[in-house]
Amino acid sequence: MIRLIINGVNGHMGAVLEEMIKNDPDCETVCGIDPFGEKPHDFPVFRSIDECSEEADCVIDFSTAAGVPALLSGCVAKGFPVVLCTTGLSDEALEGVKKAAESIPILRSGNMSLGINTIADLLKKAAKVFCPAGFDVEIVETHHDRKLDAPSGTAYLLADAVKEGSNEDYEYIYGRSERREKRGKKELGISSVRGGNVVGIHDVMFLGEDEIITIRHQATSRNVFAHGAVEAAKFLSRQKSGLYDMADVIASKD
Repeated sequence: MIRLIINGVNGHMGAVLEEMIKNDPDCETVCGIDPFGEKPHDFPVFRSIDECSEEADCVIDFSTAAGVPALLSGCVAKGFPVVLCTTGLSDEALEGVKKAAESIPILRSGNMSLGINTIADLLKKAAKVFCPAGFDVEIVETHHDRKLDAPSGTAYLLADAVKEGSNEDYEYIYGRSERREKRGKKELGISSVRGGNVVGIHDVMFLGEDEIITIRHQATSRNVFAHGAVEAAKFLSRQKSGLYDMADVIASKD
């Protein structure tokens, strides 16, 4: 049985993750971490990782960027692996992730969906064909009106996959309202839409002179992210210190 801690247990994703783990015969939630709100749970909830008195095999984090440095510091002190699902991290915070990964296993991904991460692999292959042929690349991401960061971590994940596959030094462009100039061939546009209760839609478009190829991923519920996070925790609980991503989880299933 894999013992899990949910960081951000009182949030939207925390609730989905709690239910997902409850129905997984290989896992159990030993406690939650959350400084905000009070909800009933079948396990203890602590206000910080430092207050946690439970033993665990992995922490799954769906919280806020501001709390990530303290979480990593506490997990390093306790030797807990971390599946880091929170997005919108600053460059300083990302450096902290790399430093912490020298001591504990950390898996970080802009999106925990197995579908998105498989698409990222497909984009690397597509970019090798379309980008040298002169196709422009645009990404449009749509999320619910409560999402704080823009563009989404997933949009960056997909853009980075195109950049890696094409071996081109693309410049990410987030808006053109203040520009009056022709689109540059080394631009990769990323647009954000916010509204309603959309879980997540990502469209990657390769636009050529005579054809357009669109690759879309649409999440219809948050279960896809929770499922991916649990699969990541199962994988990470067996690893040594280092920095991992969902591609490692997918590869482990081959």
